[in-house]
Amino acid sequence: MVMHGDTAVLAAWAASGAMSLTGPADGPPSAAPAWVASAMDAAAEDLANETRRWGNAVLIDGPALLGERAAFTGMTRNGATSVGGSCRFVEVADGWVALNLSRPEDVASLPALVSASLPSEDWPGVEAALGQMSRAQVRDQATLLGIPVGAAQNSAPPIAPASELERGGPRTPTARPLVVDMSSLWAGPLAASLLGAAGARVIKVEGRRRSDGARGGAIEFFDLLNAGKECVEIDFSDREDQRFLRRLLSAADLVVEASRPRAMDAIGVDPAALAAQGVSWLSITGHGRRGINADRVGFGDDAAVDGGLFVPSTADSTPGFVADAVADPIAGLVGAAMAAEILASDRASVVEVPLSRAASWAARTLAFPAEVRRTGTSWRLSLGHDWHEVADPWHRPVPGAVAHRPGAHGAALRSEFASPG
Repeated sequence: MVMHGDTAVLAAWAASGAMSLTGPADGPPSAAPAWVASAMDAAAEDLANETRRWGNAVLIDGPALLGERAAFTGMTRNGATSVGGSCRFVEVADGWVALNLSRPEDVASLPALVSASLPSEDWPGVEAALGQMSRAQVRDQATLLGIPVGAAQNSAPPIAPASELERGGPRTPTARPLVVDMSSLWAGPLAASLLGAAGARVIKVEGRRRSDGARGGAIEFFDLLNAGKECVEIDFSDREDQRFLRRLLSAADLVVEASRPRAMDAIGVDPAALAAQGVSWLSITGHGRRGINADRVGFGDDAAVDGGLFVPSTADSTPGFVADAVADPIAGLVGAAMAAEILASDRASVVEVPLSRAASWAARTLAFPAEVRRTGTSWRLSLGHDWHEVADPWHRPVPGAVAHRPGAHGAALRSEFASPG
């Protein structure tokens, strides 16, 4: 019997659009990860409360963010292959891993991953070689090669999805804080865009030789996450550009960043030193900034699996992915709420929201079966005596403005943040 509290959880999951993205391609959508919707509801409430302290209260349907990208692209559930198609579950000697081959260099590195002389396109050979390796061996070798991979294992979820790494110096809260968005793809840009909706001024920084990869995806989705941001390009190998970037960061109230620590080290940017000056730092990486995980690459699908957020395997099936790159919208919303709290504070800080930790925080499998039936062209979920339709993914209205091109405000920003004297 489904109890009252469980009914509310399931109803939110069915209505979110994410349930329809979860489960086998040729079977019913899965209700097992329904607690993710409750986690997103809680994060959305936090965001509204924290943004209200210094700006416009941002009211958002948290669970709906889980399926927002798929609503633009028309992607759907694929079971043991991710909604986006680049990540897949592979059985290894002691369980399962989620291997993400989203970039050409990931595919090219497959022979090195399995330490075998075979063509990178020989997937059956790669799969057989992976079957002889343990999850730890695959993870360690993937870390060396920069391949995103997650080990499917369940563990106790963390108490909170974020952690403070450094407490910084004093700062003065303002109604229009300056946020510098150095992130890309989904989680970081989502967090920065929600801060922009609260009233922050957001400047998007992209590499001159490598702009945000999401520009090559669904353009309306990119606009949704980036419209309204001022844009500047940086040549990270150029010393004058590095100096400009450091001036810009020093003037910020908050920096949103999603690269591994060594990337900032290479250009002489120290988040702790900036925090001491009153500049807060929000880091959204795959697995965190410290320890052995600092060198790991992680994207939304594989990091979620590493955090224990996946549909468990059964006797006759592989594990399955939850929604679309689910760790991204979770970390993005949580990161926005945490950043809004920081911006209301009189002390700066360095905070991290690793994708895998955010996913782990939201990972709680239902302890009871939930019946799902097909009715005509739709799926329905049993909620006590009622049946609720499993909604398709949907998205927020796209803003009238489009995202600016890379570097659109470069000249103005370089003048505004010019070296004194």
